[in-house]
Amino acid sequence: MALFGRSSRSERRGTPFSALVVGIGNPGREYERSRHNVGFEVIDELARRASTTLKASRDKSLLAEVHSDFLHYLLSKPMTFVNNSGQAVGPLARRFGIDEVARIVIVHDELDLAPGVVRVKVGGGLAGHNGLRSITQHLKSQDFVRVRIGVGKPPSKEHGGDHVLGKIPTAERQLLDIAVQRAADASELILQHGADAAMQQINAD
Repeated sequence: MALFGRSSRSERRGTPFSALVVGIGNPGREYERSRHNVGFEVIDELARRASTTLKASRDKSLLAEVHSDFLHYLLSKPMTFVNNSGQAVGPLARRFGIDEVARIVIVHDELDLAPGVVRVKVGGGLAGHNGLRSITQHLKSQDFVRVRIGVGKPPSKEHGGDHVLGKIPTAERQLLDIAVQRAADASELILQHGADAAMQQINAD
């Protein structure tokens, strides 16, 4: 079923894009290397691997178009701050004709996974993640593909903001650096072979 309906299909010409890969994070140097920004780091790594550069777009995001072999996809870092990520994802999907929610991959931090653990999932609950909630509201569906990067739980709900935005201990940051590479691998598996194949390989570890 089309995500936005026929009338909203992009009028863009040229090679169609098969997928939109979005990393969730907050813009600004003060948020770099925080737990909440691991999604941004994965997009940066995917752009590096594709030898491309993310540039400002009209859809409230940094964007890169990737044409590699038989793959044609988009990389995006919303500049809306995490809680309003859908304000970028919805317009991007419409403009580029990504009208099936299964072709949208969201890379994000996950409190319910231990630091450094990477898992691939299709649909499911939002686990209290405001970025996922915003994307769901704008896409009218939560059946997008997720690449989840574990950042562990805060000591209490009151410390949630400090946990995802604050400084990370060195040992944990090293785990997250490895996880970012693993999540980039997972994203490439999804693009090349589909979510099921990625789940079988990534989730087995």
